[in-house]
Amino acid sequence: MAVVAADVKLGKNVKYYEYVNLYGCEIGDDTKIGNFVEIQKGAKIGRRCKISSHSFICEGVNIEDNVFVGHNVTFINDLFPKSVNDDGTMITDGEWKCIQTFVKKGASIGSSATILCGITIGENALVGAGSVVIRDVPPNTVVAGNPARVIREKHLKQHD
Repeated sequence: MAVVAADVKLGKNVKYYEYVNLYGCEIGDDTKIGNFVEIQKGAKIGRRCKISSHSFICEGVNIEDNVFVGHNVTFINDLFPKSVNDDGTMITDGEWKCIQTFVKKGASIGSSATILCGITIGENALVGAGSVVIRDVPPNTVVAGNPARVIREKHLKQHD
């Protein structure tokens, strides 16, 4: 069963499948969202994106048009997460800082990549499967590894 909250802004022809959890986010036209995906409040997904199964897109993530997100991709929005304050009281929503992340038009993120917050993945960039992205990815490059490093410039024809 998919859970789509009333505050989600769904574009035209958005397709999503079972066990999807969407709340407070925006999804652009013709985007496809696979099984077991969570997209949190404040996240923005552009048009004609494909979000593959088991991916987690948290608050603060901004994905432009024509982006591919592989299976089991995880975005992070807090560099120093913790559950309690120094005095032992639980951290509340107002006590942590959500750090924005940007994925530019036409980028592709391979399966099981982890994307730390505060970075930009450039237009038409390719992040290799299993990579841990800790810094900006230049446009039209291929990055891979842990931490992800530029492997080469990308010279593949892009789809519009």
